[in-house]
Amino acid sequence: MTERPPEEVRIKLKHGDWEVEITCAESKIKQVVENVLTSLDMSKLVSPIIQSELESLKREIDALKSTGTGSRMSKDSDDKRIVKGGMTCRGLLDALWQEGYFANERALGEVHEELGRRGYNYDRTAVSHSLADMVRENILTRTGTMRNFRYIQKRPLGG
Repeated sequence: MTERPPEEVRIKLKHGDWEVEITCAESKIKQVVENVLTSLDMSKLVSPIIQSELESLKREIDALKSTGTGSRMSKDSDDKRIVKGGMTCRGLLDALWQEGYFANERALGEVHEELGRRGYNYDRTAVSHSLADMVRENILTRTGTMRNFRYIQKRPLGG
């Protein structure tokens, strides 16, 4: 006994401004037609104006990606870029690192004061936790003893 190949069916659909011709196995007709109709209905939800704006935004995003600006680099990259906007404690510490602030050893109190001087008043524990995260990520290293740690960059900015 040999199995027969599935029968192919050809269907022409007209839905709104669209005309579609579908060729598929007989057993898949319902699924394929539903998928096509759903796609056609979704295309009506987006007006041509919105569609052109979306395409423009996609081109802009692609351009930004190709120049490497406008987003954080991948986690594997040594180059850390800051996303502008709401500044988190960690984001501010990354900015200090980029400026070379940690080229010299800095105590927690000094770092906390520098953030305050710049107008960001984070709790000392938040600053401490963010510094500890940077140590774990090998961005900074710390010397000294508990409650008296000093933080310094682990590697030069360029790599």
